[in-house]
Amino acid sequence: MSELQIRVLGPVQAESDKAPLLLSKPRHREILSLLVVAHGRTVSTSSLIEELWEDTPAGAVGAVQTFIGELRRILEPTRRARTPAAILVTRGAGYALESEPSAVDLWRVEQAIRAVDRVGLEAGESSLSGALGEWRGTAFEEFSTRPWATSERARIAELRAGAIERLAQIRLALDRSNDVITLLDPHVEEHPWREEGWRLLAVALYRAGRQGDALALLGQARITFMEGLGLDPSDRLTDLERRIRHHDPELGRSGAGSSILLRTAAIQARSSARSQLESATTLLPLLAQSGSVDIATEQRLSTIAAAEQFNDPELTARVIVGYDVPGSWTRSDDPDRSAAIVNAARRTISILPPTASERVRARLLATIAMESRGTENRMAEAVEAERIARRLGDPSLLCFALSSRYLQSFETTGQAHVRAELGSEITALAVSAELPTFEIEGRLIRMQALCALDDIRSASAEADLVDELAARFERPLASVFTDWFRYTFNDGPPPPEGTEMPGFRTGLSELANLTAAVRTGTDLPHTDFGPYNPWVLPLVMACEDQREKASVALGAVPDPPCDLMSEVCWYLIGLSAVATGHRNAARRAYNALLPAANERAAGSGAIDLGPIAPLLERLTEV
Repeated sequence: MSELQIRVLGPVQAESDKAPLLLSKPRHREILSLLVVAHGRTVSTSSLIEELWEDTPAGAVGAVQTFIGELRRILEPTRRARTPAAILVTRGAGYALESEPSAVDLWRVEQAIRAVDRVGLEAGESSLSGALGEWRGTAFEEFSTRPWATSERARIAELRAGAIERLAQIRLALDRSNDVITLLDPHVEEHPWREEGWRLLAVALYRAGRQGDALALLGQARITFMEGLGLDPSDRLTDLERRIRHHDPELGRSGAGSSILLRTAAIQARSSARSQLESATTLLPLLAQSGSVDIATEQRLSTIAAAEQFNDPELTARVIVGYDVPGSWTRSDDPDRSAAIVNAARRTISILPPTASERVRARLLATIAMESRGTENRMAEAVEAERIARRLGDPSLLCFALSSRYLQSFETTGQAHVRAELGSEITALAVSAELPTFEIEGRLIRMQALCALDDIRSASAEADLVDELAARFERPLASVFTDWFRYTFNDGPPPPEGTEMPGFRTGLSELANLTAAVRTGTDLPHTDFGPYNPWVLPLVMACEDQREKASVALGAVPDPPCDLMSEVCWYLIGLSAVATGHRNAARRAYNALLPAANERAAGSGAIDLGPIAPLLERLTEV
């Protein structure tokens, strides 16, 4: 019988008697991968269909059968027609890969790692070295967006990282410090949140006579953990630094006794790393609420990435949802970061076990809706989170879910009354449950919505209450919103510069000056309006008698994002259409603004272009 080899630790490949087999179709490679992941267990046809297609096509069962038949011929090229398959076999209503562990690189690696503690140091070192040599790249990279591959890729990444650290422990016990340094240098760069890698590398440097480098490395670890997670390293690293400084004789010992100590330390390290992640999760919301939004968001991504390496979806879920900071500005400060958080939340919720907490599920759904604001319609997730929260009777969870629903309430213009009601409910819940952060958010939502509803007196009352709460509970970012409100609607002083909120740092002051000029009929400023340039510049061109350029720009102007500035941006498009006689742009602006006919273009509470109804009348005349 020919010798089959299947490799998935890198590009998915197969060979028979050392001759490559042509897996030319992605479906062949994916089905083979799914069977490898099953470790010889039966994978039902229905499971294959569910994993291969998001929307099941007609004839999916027949397509799977065709792919299986083709794959069998590839894997067993010498098998005679109409003889039973020996490798990719049919079992009941599914299929399985029947092969020895030695035939699949992933299975060989897992077998070697499981056996390492049952053999001596030399044999263990040889076994782990061989196992790590199996990797030719990242496992299942081709299918990285597939739900089935997400957890498996994380598990395999953890398997490899753990094997590297275990090999380092063995080599230290064998007094091979230089080999440990070579092994761990790239490892700590690739896995900066794994404390055990830093610890083992520092020990190896010390044993190699490089005390200064070992101390410098521990200093680098401290900076990495502080800047990435907002935490000091654990007591274990601090203790190691002390011992290195004092030339502790225990650090210089090798042999079997040292191996046992190192193995015990590795178990403690994993527990310590999990504890650090849990601690960071509780600290990051406080960091954001104190004003350091950028730092908190960056560290949040770091903690999520670190959590996913543990291949524990419930841990990852807790890390993601622990950042329960409500959002009051409906345009993401960093769309790429938000997309990364959404992807992590979607990966995690897809692999949560059935026993996972309903509260965690609801918070993941709300997080997906919240971080998708202005870019994707995720109202369904927000509504489901709200449904769970109401059933559980959890006021904090319900406030968070309603906050996510608020951020998804901009699919059309003219929804200020809906947002005012959401703000009122969040406020009432927060007052009753003593949740000051959500009370502030609920009142800010109401303040903004009341501006659009042209009830400036009531909006001012909400702003006063927000400032009182912000001072009492040390929430400085809340005053950013109220300062802008008073500047725009109550002739207050200009808001202070240097706010931590990117949404207010970039383009908003310039847009405020332009909209004030529109209201007063003075010359428009010509400057950089940041993210608002596409909707502002046609109007500036038109007012500078560059009507042809303005008309060309209007023909290509995109729809504004669905957020607090939507009515303002559509209003600017409408003004440009009136100034240039651009009928198509006028029709687009009219249709977009019609649901807001009874509102002001002022839903942000920071920018005001006045009542929308008069502009709608002018647009009908273009």
